[in-house]
Amino acid sequence: MTDYGHDLTFGSFLTPTAAAPEQTVALAQESERAGLDLVTFQDHPYQPGFLDTWTLLSYVAARTERVHLSANVLNLPLRQPAVLARSAASLDLLSGGRVELGLGAGAFWDAIEAMGAQRLTPGQAVDALSEAIDVIRGIWDADERAPLRAGGEHHHVRGAKRGPAPAHPIDIWLGAYKPRMLRLTGAKADGWLPSLGYMKSLSALTDGNTIIDEAAAAAGREPSAIRRLLNIGGQFGAAGSGMLSGPPEEWVDQLAVMTLEHGMSTYILSSDDPRDLAVFGQEVAPALRELVAAERATARDGGPDRPSVRLTAPGRGGAMRRPSPAHPDDELSAAVDYGAIPSRLQGKAFTPRDAGYDDVRSSYMRVGHPALVIMAEDADDVSAAVLFAREQDVPLSVRSGGHGIGGLSTNDGGIVIDVSRLDDYEVLDPAARRFRVGPGATWGHVAERLAERGWAMTSGNFGDTGVGGLATAGGLGYLARKHGMTVDHVTAAELVLADGSQVRADATTDPDLLWAVRGAGSHVGIVTALELEALPLPHGNVVFAQLVFDATDTAAVIERWADLLAASPRDLTSFLNVSAGRGAQPPVAHALLVWAGDDVDAAAAALEPLLDIGPVLQQQAQLVPYAALIAPHDGRHVGQQRIKMRNGYLRRMTAEDAAAIAALLDHSVIGQLELRSVGAAVNDVAREATAFAHRDAEVLVAAWGMPDREDDLRIAWATVEPRLHGVYAAYTSDARPEVAASAYPGAALDRILEIKRRVDPQGVFHGLVALPDGDAVTA
Repeated sequence: MTDYGHDLTFGSFLTPTAAAPEQTVALAQESERAGLDLVTFQDHPYQPGFLDTWTLLSYVAARTERVHLSANVLNLPLRQPAVLARSAASLDLLSGGRVELGLGAGAFWDAIEAMGAQRLTPGQAVDALSEAIDVIRGIWDADERAPLRAGGEHHHVRGAKRGPAPAHPIDIWLGAYKPRMLRLTGAKADGWLPSLGYMKSLSALTDGNTIIDEAAAAAGREPSAIRRLLNIGGQFGAAGSGMLSGPPEEWVDQLAVMTLEHGMSTYILSSDDPRDLAVFGQEVAPALRELVAAERATARDGGPDRPSVRLTAPGRGGAMRRPSPAHPDDELSAAVDYGAIPSRLQGKAFTPRDAGYDDVRSSYMRVGHPALVIMAEDADDVSAAVLFAREQDVPLSVRSGGHGIGGLSTNDGGIVIDVSRLDDYEVLDPAARRFRVGPGATWGHVAERLAERGWAMTSGNFGDTGVGGLATAGGLGYLARKHGMTVDHVTAAELVLADGSQVRADATTDPDLLWAVRGAGSHVGIVTALELEALPLPHGNVVFAQLVFDATDTAAVIERWADLLAASPRDLTSFLNVSAGRGAQPPVAHALLVWAGDDVDAAAAALEPLLDIGPVLQQQAQLVPYAALIAPHDGRHVGQQRIKMRNGYLRRMTAEDAAAIAALLDHSVIGQLELRSVGAAVNDVAREATAFAHRDAEVLVAAWGMPDREDDLRIAWATVEPRLHGVYAAYTSDARPEVAASAYPGAALDRILEIKRRVDPQGVFHGLVALPDGDAVTA
């Protein structure tokens, strides 16, 4: 066990969402107010839903005074090293020495290649990173008068002028996990920056340190010169609820182990919740500094060891084994008969006392505290889980990808049936482009598999969205106007019903149930497999454009965008994100546009009129693989995005509608407006063909509300709601029974209720919105 003796520092790891840029900046400022030392942002330049990280770092530097700033980590293949060196030095000078440089060798190579970089093998990527470090350090060495010649095959400079020198010695930290990257860290870097969520156990930290130390010694460096940083996630809650999931004093004990026994000294909390940041900076950080200082003093004086929390080898599911709570029954529910868990689910069921629970209890939108999470691995597991769950008097949630806006795929005190391990993919009929996929697969991975055959599927706009949740609710993404909703391409489904039976629904076998699955599937059963007909996309490419407008005249920008999209060829689909101005900054409208094919000339002709929406601040368009737009992320869900959503449809945008929508930005609870173009292929499908029945609108209007201000959001939304009709159930956090008639308009709701009476009369399953008579619909 090793303690390298570094001073402890603490930081935040924030999501650079483009949808709510001012919220991201506010969280950086909150990090500084909380006393944190460092603010970091992930860097995915190919992800249109994120702000450009370097631009964000520069802006945040101007809006803060003390905190250091870094990417976590920069995607080097898309950041030219010599320019990056000068950018970092310049920002360091402008910020008074507050910049550090986290670097990564690159991941998600399809998306990287789509942005114009050359694809590298893993070994080449490490070599390129090594060369880049030499270039960067050479540029910073302004005292050396000789022109810089550095690098190698992938990155090099040949006689470049050096400088400017940064205001302070900028640290270079590497995100490293595998031996070759770890050896590079030891040989050339100032810090090691892994994420705890990617570690199978704490012993992985020890193993990584050993490799780094050996490489440092071989390079003639002192191993203790390399700082050990760690991205962590967790929640503050009840005592004994798990690893980094409890009160601040338990965090202090557990982080002390990582410092004194595993050498870590900088802890960076992944959270977009200002309350978590405040507790971390104001309670955990000072107490941990005090405890570690006392332990180090005791060690120097040769005093007795202080008893500490011990974390040992990996437990079930590859997660870290945690100590049992001080009161073992505190986190177990008296309403759940744990002794009756079926034998086939042993080893797949996680209670709050089990290792791995923290990895499965939450969703993307909500921090969950379920009494039991069942990680089903096949349809028989799902049947057993349903039969067990219906005998327990607790809430039941079903989760595939865990990305649902309503946060309904987890709960407090109930049971979660998680089908994320049902993620098989199989081509059934190549000629018909028909494939079968499990509900736990995510759309980013499905897009990659489909692209291998020149196919695609219209889906959502985030790669980590689960197949099961989206394909049973709607699916309104980048190809919607050309190819319609995801539900329009579902041809069959396999389900477990409320009585545990396994059934198939297709055009000839229970077509009514298939109808319900395509838009209201969460009400009628748990899907264990879906069959879909893929779309032809022969070269795999689409034209992707981003246009940024000054939206000072917000209503006019919104109206013109809607009018132009309604008149555009159906190959073009667009989202428009509008955020309010702050201080001297005007409101900004960010249009994302996708032309569903690789005809660049046709795309340019369709895009050109859109330049008249408003004053253009930025424009770019490029041919990219569709799969790169929804690249998979595979991130751990810890309730990191807690916004609240409202939405409704417009048959056609009027000037009065646009003015009312724009006025929403006057309400402080609204983080941003989001408009999605629909119509075209979405409306080609008959209203009664699927349970998703919104087939006559041109625009979906949505508002992103701040967390924990539900009353304010309801008041704000009421000002525009009368102008709208219908609700997209998968894109609202309002699950009240009053919403059901809008989510399933006309005869759709009556038909859903009729089918539910047949397959789930007791209301075992709860849909995206509550049914008007409750979930039990017995006659």
